[in-house]
Amino acid sequence: MPTSNTNRTGDGRGASRLRRAGIADVAARSGVSTATVDRVLNHRPGVRPATIQTVLKAAADLGYLPQNDLYKALRPQPMRLTFLLPAGTNRFLNMLGDYVEIAREQLEPFNVQCRCRYIEGFNPQALVDSLLREGKRADGIAFMALEHPLVREAVNTLAEKNVHTLTLISDLSSSRRAAYVGLDNRAAGRSAGLLLGRFIGPRPGKVAMIAGSRHYRGHEEREMGFQHILEEKFPALQVVGLREGHDDAETNYRQTRQLLDQYRDLVGIYNIGGASDGVARALKEAGRDQSTVFIGHGLTPDTRALLVDGSLDAILNQNMHSTVLNSVRIFANLREGREAMAGVEPMQISIVLSENLP
Repeated sequence: MPTSNTNRTGDGRGASRLRRAGIADVAARSGVSTATVDRVLNHRPGVRPATIQTVLKAAADLGYLPQNDLYKALRPQPMRLTFLLPAGTNRFLNMLGDYVEIAREQLEPFNVQCRCRYIEGFNPQALVDSLLREGKRADGIAFMALEHPLVREAVNTLAEKNVHTLTLISDLSSSRRAAYVGLDNRAAGRSAGLLLGRFIGPRPGKVAMIAGSRHYRGHEEREMGFQHILEEKFPALQVVGLREGHDDAETNYRQTRQLLDQYRDLVGIYNIGGASDGVARALKEAGRDQSTVFIGHGLTPDTRALLVDGSLDAILNQNMHSTVLNSVRIFANLREGREAMAGVEPMQISIVLSENLP
C-alpha cells in the first residue's frame, strides 16, 4: 500500500519550502558573499548603500528576518555623538554633562547614542588630543572651544574626515565647525552690564570682572559687551580690569578677596564664567555680600541658593535642555543632508532673579 506524503511536489521544491532560509540563501538571492550579508545585517561598515538595500530586500523576500528584526536592520545605524566638556568645579558644565547621560530616552526618536567625556580645561593641546581621538569613533562632537590655532586645525582636520563638530557655549572663529549652540555672548555681557549698572544706581565706584579664561572666545565677548555698555550708560562706574579664575571656586574666592582688599570702593562684580560660589563666599566673609552687586552665569543648585540669600543679584542662564536637544537636532540635520540650523531655534538669554526662580 503506497504511503501518502502531502509534502511531495514532484520537483523537490517542497523540502526547500519547509527549510528556513539562511545567510547562504540570502547571499545567493542578492548575488553577494555571505560575508557581505553578515556585514549588512550587523550594521558593519564598508558596504555600498545599493548593496545594503539589495541584501535587505532578499532577506525580506525569503522571510529570513522576522518583521521586528527587519525593521531594526532597515533603521540606520545610531549616530554616535560625543560631548567634550572641561572638568572642574563649574557646576553648570557638570550638570550639562549629567543631562547628556540621563536624556537617552528623550533622544531616542533622533536615533542617536550620546556620551559625555570630561577633559582638562584651559589646555589647547589636551582638547586637540581629545578631539582627534574621539573623531575616530564618533560621527559628531560637541565641545566647548578654546580660541587657539591648534584647536582650529583639529576641527578642520575632522571636517576633512566628515566628522562634524559644533561648539557649545563658546564659539571658535575661522574654523569649519558645523554650528554654534550658545548665547550671543556679546549681548550677554551687555545685559550683565545693564543689570549691574541699574542695581548699583547713581553711586560711583569700581567694578570688577572675573572670567574663566580669555582663551574662551565667549568670555572675551562677554567682557567686551560688559565694558562697552558701562562706558555708554554708566560713566560713574570704573572697571578695574579682569581677573581669570579658571572656573574654579577656590581661585575665584582668592581673586575676590584680593579685589575687596585692594578696592574699598568696589561696588559690583561680574563673574563671566562659573564657580560663583567662590565669589559669594569671599563677599560674605568680608560682610559685603548685601552691598556689592554681584551678577553671574548659570542656574545651578548653588547659584539658586545664592539668589535666595541675596548674595547674588542676578543670573544669566542658558537652558540646558535646549542646549543638548539643539545639538542633537543639528547633527540629525547634517546626517539627512539638511542645513545645520534647519528648525533649530536660537538660544535665548534667560535672566533669573530671586523673585522669578523656576
